[in-house]
Amino acid sequence: MKKTTYSVKPTEVTRSWHVIDASDATLGRISTAAATLLMGKQKTQFSKHIDCGDFVIIINANKLNVTGDKLLQKKYAKHSGFPGGITIKKMSEKIAEKPESVLLQSVRGMLPVNKLRPGRIARLKIYAGEDHEHNAQKPTKFDIRGEK
Repeated sequence: MKKTTYSVKPTEVTRSWHVIDASDATLGRISTAAATLLMGKQKTQFSKHIDCGDFVIIINANKLNVTGDKLLQKKYAKHSGFPGGITIKKMSEKIAEKPESVLLQSVRGMLPVNKLRPGRIARLKIYAGEDHEHNAQKPTKFDIRGEK
């Protein structure tokens, strides 16, 4: 009998919903947990070439914890494409105006750069407050510290 490696098919993928509270841990730990859930690496049927990840909801983005002096020292730059069109903002300014963008950029940077990344990012939902609109999907609370 010939042994073969099982590869999951896209039609066999089942997606569940997880809620991560951003006030529970630091930015890096939240981003790592979210990226792992979006890729589906915790599943036994994980395949690199098939998108088998879950939906992730991150709440309380405005209560984001960072360590050290990152609030004052970390900078985000964007360029308009025109001469002199660079805009640089500190992390504290970015969190004050739109805290979701800091988390989105962090999680996006932890996902592999391939054709599956846009679909994975689309399954990430980030909210500044406690409320989210996905109660109908019955999301489970994902505890970053490992206590379920």
